[in-house]
Order: sequence, then structure tokens, then C-alpha cells
Amino acid sequence: MTTRPYVILSAAMSVDGYLDDASPARLLLSNAEDFDRVDQARAESDAILIGATTIRRDNPRLLVNSEERRAQRVAEGKPAYPLKVTVTRTGDLSADLNFWHHGGEKLVFTVDDAVEKVRTTLDSLADVVSVGPELDWGLVLDELGRRGVGRLMVEGGGTIHTQLMAADLADEVHLAIAPLLVGQPEAARFLGTADYPGGSTARMKVLEIRAIDDVVFVRYSPKERTA
Repeated sequence: MTTRPYVILSAAMSVDGYLDDASPARLLLSNAEDFDRVDQARAESDAILIGATTIRRDNPRLLVNSEERRAQRVAEGKPAYPLKVTVTRTGDLSADLNFWHHGGEKLVFTVDDAVEKVRTTLDSLADVVSVGPELDWGLVLDELGRRGVGRLMVEGGGTIHTQLMAADLADEVHLAIAPLLVGQPEAARFLGTADYPGGSTARMKVLEIRAIDDVVFVRYSPKERTA
């Protein structure tokens, strides 16, 4: 039986739960020290996953930036960069985006109706896999497990965080809480409306809390809930 990856949801959010504001420019919620923490977490992961909407909006490279951390990965027999993964139902991706042209291997999960569209668009830039007529997160994790991914870092966006939390597939949640208030209902939030396991009274276990300059970092264990 395939062992699924250990799934970590990673996000920086405002005190009122937003991942960004509604302006065209990306809102930087973390500080330099916290960005370095994220870089370390990426280096410790076998794969990093973000949604296609986040790729289109933010155009990230999604790299391990530290040369020392990349060298350490290589010394451990790993690729310099973790596998970069995205998911798309529509197949609306552009081959010009930074995601495809930096780092190591890339993998796209999509559905049957979009698989040929994605393969035509990306050509040799990424491996493209369909998980069936609908996007099934269990099948996504099964395939990542078959590919040797033991630790998966999920960096958003909010729709993906919501789906994985609602399906009880997140093993840890890493939150960097910035001392900012966004207050714009049209802006992206960390989590949306969903039927979460255990309901509104289920309390997650806290694994760690620490201050990183003006950001508060919290680690939760969603699967260790108490009534």
C-alpha cells in the first residue's frame, strides 16, 4: 500500500485571516526572518504544492533560495530543489510563468477534460497527470506517495487549504500571523466556508508558538482534535 505524504499547510496571514489584500501588488505579510524560516521548511520538503490560481496571480518561482540548504539537500542524495507541484481543473496555465522556468522537476495534476490542454500548453516543461473526471485529493496524495514524496508543503491558496482541511488530509498547519488588518471582503482568506471535521467546537492541538520579530508563528496538529 502506498504511503501518502505528510502534509503541511503553510500560510502567512493577517490577524483577521487574510492571505493578501485586494490591491494589484502582493501584500508582504512575513518579515525577512520568517521568509528564511519558510526557506528552511521548503528545503526539508520533498515537494511544494500551490494552486494554479496562485501561480497566475503571484507568478512565484517557489524555490529554496539558500545555496547552503540546496547543497545540504544534494549531500543527502536529494535534488537541489524539491519537486514543484500544482493542480488545475480548467487547465488555464501559461508556459511563460516563472514556476516552470526555475528550480527542478515540475508536476501538474489535472482532470480528464483538461489533461491534453495542459500537455499541449506546457509541452516538456512539466509532467502532467490526470486523476480522473474530478480533482480527487486522495488520488493526488497517492500519486505523490508513489513518486517518493514523504513530506509535502502546501503553500496555498485559500481554496486548496480549505479543501485539504475539510477532507482531514492536513497533518500540520504552519501559520505566520502578521500584525496587520486587511478587512477587505474581496481579498483572499486562509480558509473559507466548509464542513470541517469535528465541527466548530473541535480544538486542534498546538505544537509550537514563537515570535519571529513582529510575526507570531504557530504550528497546529489538525488531526489531534478534542471536543
